Amino acid sequence: MNTQETTAAAGITLTPSDLLEQWQGHRALTRRVIEAFPEEKLFTYTIGGMRPFGELAAELNQMAAPGAHGVATRQWIELKDLAKEEGLDVAPKTKAGILELWDWTTTHMNKIWEKLEPGRFQESDLAFGMYEGKVWWLCLYFIDNEIHHRGQGYVYLRSLGIAPPPFWER
Repeated sequence: MNTQETTAAAGITLTPSDLLEQWQGHRALTRRVIEAFPEEKLFTYTIGGMRPFGELAAELNQMAAPGAHGVATRQWIELKDLAKEEGLDVAPKTKAGILELWDWTTTHMNKIWEKLEPGRFQESDLAFGMYEGKVWWLCLYFIDNEIHHRGQGYVYLRSLGIAPPPFWER
């Protein structure tokens, strides 16, 4: 058991690794929704004034790595600044581009999470200059936002006659 998990087990029921596993489980499911989406509809198909799913997936990419980075390092920087060394397109307009960035983001989150200090979840922070709260709340906000947008993706897929992946398979 690492230091974070030992500290957490002494007084907190959810360890940093538990939370990352939960977050990454949601991300794996959202990735399958992106994969299921028809390329030709990804940036054009809308219902009831909702944004196209490609835009929603792009937003999730814009929040995940920078969110995990800010939680772990207290540095709230944009995705373009995190990924500039990688030569990645941080505003992809294709399914392949979204998935490539998604996979890079997943890897970055796993690496940066190792820097998370014990007790960080109980600190207050101002994420991206606009979301203020305890760090545990910020993490749950990022996850909730993804679940919300993935739900929109489910509506889109069903309206297109495509069965979305089972939501419980994370």
